[in-house]
Amino acid sequence: MKPAETIKRQHQRIPLALPFRARCKESLGYEWMEQSRLIDITQVGAGFTLTRPIEPGRLLHLTLPLPVRLRCFDHVEPQYCVWTVVRHISDIQGAKGQVASLFRAGVAFVGKRPPQSYEQDPTTRYDLLPFDRAQSELWRVKERTKNNQRRETRLIIPLDVLIEAFDEKGNISMEENTVTENLTTRGTSVFTTLDIEIGRILRVTSVRDEFSVLAVVRGREVGSDGIDRLGLEFLNQRWPLYRVEPATV
Repeated sequence: MKPAETIKRQHQRIPLALPFRARCKESLGYEWMEQSRLIDITQVGAGFTLTRPIEPGRLLHLTLPLPVRLRCFDHVEPQYCVWTVVRHISDIQGAKGQVASLFRAGVAFVGKRPPQSYEQDPTTRYDLLPFDRAQSELWRVKERTKNNQRRETRLIIPLDVLIEAFDEKGNISMEENTVTENLTTRGTSVFTTLDIEIGRILRVTSVRDEFSVLAVVRGREVGSDGIDRLGLEFLNQRWPLYRVEPATV
């Protein structure tokens, strides 16, 4: 059998509903765990569902009773503990314009231990390098370059929104009715009194428009008025600016 055919066959998805435990350190001080079941798996990745969102590019730790033939290490251990990079996540439930209550995720297996940069900052995001089986049986990663360049002009739009944070079980643990300071299709800045760290994932809802979007906290700062702001980047869809009227640009 040719090497290319061997690699292709080994990477074919296998339907396998194994139970597993996922662990994610969403910020420096916040971590969650969830138990679920696989949908499918290969030697270098897996697909499954979660009841809470996670940002693509982030690291996720999995513990599962993986068959030995699909492992790249720990062949005699009862559980296979592997670090993964989230490649994609999609809504599979929920009405149009609403955040789903169930999400399908796809991850790539990257190793027994996380990169050193993750130890320093768990909010670090990673990209996959081209797969080279001659060097490794797992995916290799590189730290994603941070792009601080603003891609859209922020519109000064005071919009009433509800922001909600998830707890370790995927339930709403904190919520606040607040107002946006500015808004683009990709993100917003909102006033807050909540104690929420950079890296946390929130749900942002415009009650008036009955529209919800997931967002990750990219920044937090105190304005000259002494009020805290959260800088949010939308994850799963863009904000429909055509529904609102900007005050100024």
